Amino acid sequence: MRPGWAAVGPAPGEGFMACAMHGPEPGRTATGTSEAEALDAAGVKGGRVVRVDHGPALSLPAPILPESGPDLPPLAQEQPRDLVSGWLRLRVAGALAEDRNWDGVICAAEGGVSHWLHVSANEVVSSRGFLTWRLVTALGGAPDRADMTALTDSLSRPAQLAADLRSAELGGDTAAMTGHLIGAELAAARPYWLGQEVIVVHPSATASSHARALTAQGVPVSAKKPDRLLGKGLGVLGMALGLS
Repeated sequence: MRPGWAAVGPAPGEGFMACAMHGPEPGRTATGTSEAEALDAAGVKGGRVVRVDHGPALSLPAPILPESGPDLPPLAQEQPRDLVSGWLRLRVAGALAEDRNWDGVICAAEGGVSHWLHVSANEVVSSRGFLTWRLVTALGGAPDRADMTALTDSLSRPAQLAADLRSAELGGDTAAMTGHLIGAELAAARPYWLGQEVIVVHPSATASSHARALTAQGVPVSAKKPDRLLGKGLGVLGMALGLS
């Protein structure tokens, strides 16, 4: 087994996150207020360090992972404007490691944002980001559940979103608020999922709201956990950079 290495970069939200690697196998993941603190908490003592979200962003379309270079910068899109973090690039790589040569769309939540990524030929072709989860939190919605009737209503009638949210607010129906917000997101993201296979990546049960709604529309959907994909993506990155 090759010597250990680590990936470190800004954590989704605040602070820094470090992931220790032992050859191709993931070790401890930890956070801290600085790179050094996160690396120390992850038990990293020396070895190569790959900095995530370091350096100028690459314009889409772009390869999911680099084949060389010391860092893993984010991916940027001008129209519509979006930014895909290096950590999310790693999770996309992890998803493709489980299903090589897969083409389709990945819906992944990170830092309160839902990203819809069109993936083809081992590239991220385009991206669309939504502040759905931040809005759920700000409006006092139920982040761990969504009313499917409300979701379907807003998927069919997204122009009524503001009025539907007001009605749900007055009724104290937090699950309906979440459902309306997800439904409006799915309506706007229709060009991404219509006629595509979709992988939903989310740590909590709310991923099933996206998956259930898409399945009801006849979309082939699979759901994956982000931590598992991150470990697999780091393994792929290590091989690409000759670290594993």
